[in-house]
Amino acid sequence: MKLRLILYVIGFSAFAGSLGQNLYTPLLAEMQKNLQTTSYMMSLTVSLFLVALAVMQVIFGSLADTKGRKKILIPALIVYAAASLGCAFSHSIGLFLVFRVLQGIGSAAIPVVGAAVIGDMFRGNELAKSMATYQLMLLLAPAVGPLLGGVIGEKFGYQGVFLFLTAIIGLLLLAYMKLLVETKPQGATATPFALKSFGVIFQNHLSAVVLIYGFAQSVVYLVYIVFLPHILGNLYHMAAGKIGVILLAMSASTIVSIKIGSWMRNQLGNKASLVFAFLLQSCTVILFALTAHLSLPMLIGDICLFGFAMGLTVSLPVTILAEQFPEERATAIGVYNLVRYLGMAVGPVIGARLYSDTDLKPLFLTSGLVFLGLVLIGAAWIGLKRAVGQSSSIAK
Repeated sequence: MKLRLILYVIGFSAFAGSLGQNLYTPLLAEMQKNLQTTSYMMSLTVSLFLVALAVMQVIFGSLADTKGRKKILIPALIVYAAASLGCAFSHSIGLFLVFRVLQGIGSAAIPVVGAAVIGDMFRGNELAKSMATYQLMLLLAPAVGPLLGGVIGEKFGYQGVFLFLTAIIGLLLLAYMKLLVETKPQGATATPFALKSFGVIFQNHLSAVVLIYGFAQSVVYLVYIVFLPHILGNLYHMAAGKIGVILLAMSASTIVSIKIGSWMRNQLGNKASLVFAFLLQSCTVILFALTAHLSLPMLIGDICLFGFAMGLTVSLPVTILAEQFPEERATAIGVYNLVRYLGMAVGPVIGARLYSDTDLKPLFLTSGLVFLGLVLIGAAWIGLKRAVGQSSSIAK
């Protein structure tokens, strides 16, 4: 019973950690006015959080293996809570950016330590079921976070959003201090992250394409998350609460199509499914650029298609990497996660240079065409390798 309770606490902490990314996104336009700053600086509040999150996950993973799970998680949660409180009372963009970086640092421990604790506590089928529960909570945050943030923000402003997040983290901190015992296996040693990991993975054409696709998708995804609230506010004059509902629709479409992606992989195989899913998603970005300004129903349909296509890709990259590197799964997936978070960090910065309140095409058409180009290059690269023959150690 206690193990199940700890699992639910870990799952909810993953949910709370992800809320740091998207809880306040429906309020970006409002915060830009309140903090008297630019859209570029507001995009940095997302990017710097994600850079800190990406880098510190690697560091916290190694520390959790050497120092222990609880010894790393508790201080990190304290930092996360304190930084969230700081965000609530920041009245300048500079101070807000500082606390966003600290938020990213504190929240970075949650996914790596949480997954490690689950691996310590469960085995076999129970491990698979527990990881499925954990992943579901991670997927719920992008769906629920913007809606929740929009509703809270309409009544209490962005300060209320970050105070709400602080309260959640505080409750989690108390739960971990009471329930969690040290689970690190005795005699376990750390496997430090090395830059050579990138070289090993890029030598495999299929896994290299997975990384390229993952990076491109993450860039485009954060372009949607950051700039869609601006578009809905400026073009369709929507309030923060309604913007949250639109973002919820996109995330719900992703959740709906996850099982279809698994079915597609079983029918078509890894390579064909990978290319098809990412090709479809890149085309939905181009469709959005060309039609989202025509009407609100068209825009909603476009973003639901984008979310649906994203759901097709959820399990493919990790599954492919796990199969390609059976003895280096953690390293391969760790590199993939790092690349994804870096893509998320880059997306808002690039987007701020291309975004226009009056025209969607410079940002979204450029993003869609570049995404499509990378997908086609990746498809050709995989096809070229197959034509030449698998003379190397790359798995089919």
